[in-house]
Amino acid sequence: MELHQLRILRELGDLGSVNAVAKALYVSPSAVSQHLAALQRGFDAPLTRKEGRSLVLTTQGQLLATAAAAVASTLAEATSKIHAHEQAVDTPIRVAGFHSIGQTIFAPLLTTSDGQLPPLRFFDEDVSQQDFPSLTSSYDLVLAHRMPHTAPWPSDRVSVVPLAFEPLDIALHRDHPLARFEKLTPAQVIDEPWVVSKGGYSPADVLETIAALAGSAPQVEHRVNDYATAGALVQASNCLGILPRFTARKSLDDSVTLRPIHGLNSGRQIDLLVRAEHLHRRPINEVIHAIRRTVRRLVGTEHTREGTASSHAFPGPPTDA
Repeated sequence: MELHQLRILRELGDLGSVNAVAKALYVSPSAVSQHLAALQRGFDAPLTRKEGRSLVLTTQGQLLATAAAAVASTLAEATSKIHAHEQAVDTPIRVAGFHSIGQTIFAPLLTTSDGQLPPLRFFDEDVSQQDFPSLTSSYDLVLAHRMPHTAPWPSDRVSVVPLAFEPLDIALHRDHPLARFEKLTPAQVIDEPWVVSKGGYSPADVLETIAALAGSAPQVEHRVNDYATAGALVQASNCLGILPRFTARKSLDDSVTLRPIHGLNSGRQIDLLVRAEHLHRRPINEVIHAIRRTVRRLVGTEHTREGTASSHAFPGPPTDA
């Protein structure tokens, strides 16, 4: 058993296919298959199995992949201690995030760093909630969002830095008859036409909950993931939308107003996902602290909380989800 074989198994668990692992590690698919076969020879129990056209980890393979993550973290910690004063500060840090968080904080991170941070490289990733952990295979830091009622992030794959809880509000034109209300109930809004995201994304999840509470199916006219486009459609029509309170505001016209949903704690938790071994790198931690400060300025300390229940805005050390 060799370290690079363990890494390949771990990446397979995160990325889900031999081709994706090969692309991430800059090797050929045949090389990935050969290393997996060599690793398998050391175990009687199968580590992988075919699932359709994909190669996935068995329960035993998942156990070994979790151990591989622990090994990587231990080695990173030891290396960090040995080279405590030699960590490269000029190595770019790769930061990925969903669209609205990128539009809101990427530029401020550059303009407020004053040369005190390592070089930053930003990437926007429009993925469903369940796909955020896999992005940590390609990026140093991943800004992700999660609905409070869903399963927590996988603690055997990523460490989690909670950043903020962001409410999701009803978006409507300021001249819409419902705009005179400070809060809107599911019964008030369910019969209106809607512009919301595709299924698997936060706005669509909230609309499903509104429909369940109102006992009626919604009339969805537009399926748009981009919040600026959704806001423009709200501005140009009588459609209602569901948009995040803090990260969407910059892209909205002044004619679009936001109203909270009465009787529904609708919102999403914004977290920073990172592989445990990266937390032993000083430059990574400097960027984490900068992201925390930037998000604090965005939402205001009174609006943030750890997880979905705590009143603490920003916890101390990163935690496992």
